[in-house]
Amino acid sequence: MSDTTNPVRDTVILGSGCAGLTAAIYAARSNLKPLVLEGHEPGGQLSITTLVENFPGWPEGVQGPELIENMKKQATRFGAELRMAHLSAVDLTTSPFTLTLGKDIVHTRSLIIASGASARWLGLPSEQALIGFGVSSCATCDGFFASGKEIAVIGGGDSAMEEALFLTRFATKVTIINRSENFRASKIMLERAIAHPQIEFLHNTLVEECLGVEEKDLKGLKLFDRKSGARWTLPVSFMFLGIGHTPNASAFKGQIDLDTDDYIKTEDNVFVTLMGERLPGIYACGDVQDRRYRQAITAAGSGCMAALEVEKFLEEHGR
Repeated sequence: MSDTTNPVRDTVILGSGCAGLTAAIYAARSNLKPLVLEGHEPGGQLSITTLVENFPGWPEGVQGPELIENMKKQATRFGAELRMAHLSAVDLTTSPFTLTLGKDIVHTRSLIIASGASARWLGLPSEQALIGFGVSSCATCDGFFASGKEIAVIGGGDSAMEEALFLTRFATKVTIINRSENFRASKIMLERAIAHPQIEFLHNTLVEECLGVEEKDLKGLKLFDRKSGARWTLPVSFMFLGIGHTPNASAFKGQIDLDTDDYIKTEDNVFVTLMGERLPGIYACGDVQDRRYRQAITAAGSGCMAALEVEKFLEEHGR
């Protein structure tokens, strides 16, 4: 499809997680006929989440994929178009903006970046098989399910210390497993974790396997001591990854402001900037710009804000 046959869209939304789909619902209800590009992780992190118990309106909880599917139905009901596509290049230097999707080109008057952030995993097949069954990358989301159990947190930075300290509210014992001798965490966070009576540490230790794949229930971790060469099993019921997230913003480097970890910088929650100046018609929402909360409900809220700003922007420019 060439750009000469492609009509200019009023708005395009990059991402189909909570932020992108909420933005799509609001934009579609404003008759903007948004195009939602689902990206390489359709549905975002909720698509690999089992029970979600902290999203308002679901007193018994809801399965992550079900919540995403309902949002998609709601968005398309009002006229949003969802397309399976991956952004390969973008030009934000001129308006309309140009998005390259493989062989296809899309032009749009406004853009909502809701491409999310991907949790960093260990990359073990057994770990991937047990995501949602004792393996999690979100203590805030799943900490409650670890009540009264012994658990492990993987990592040596501030993220791991914060997760471990939070999880002591639920777990009887938290073991922080760090692959090296030294920690990357700040002094104050490390001291807090060391001082906590429920937290223990394993240094120079790697997780080689997560046990319980056949039962779909984490039973323990096979560990390897890099210093001594010893191998043993740590019986835990939950493993939380505390090794951070990678925002999906690499396509925008040099065209918008990113922070030191490549999260999109925003003003007033959703306004994207370049050299500290707002870029008209470009907004970001959800985990791609939120390194603090990273919750489904906060992503949805920022998606709503982005869509309302798009509506206001297009109205001011005669659309």
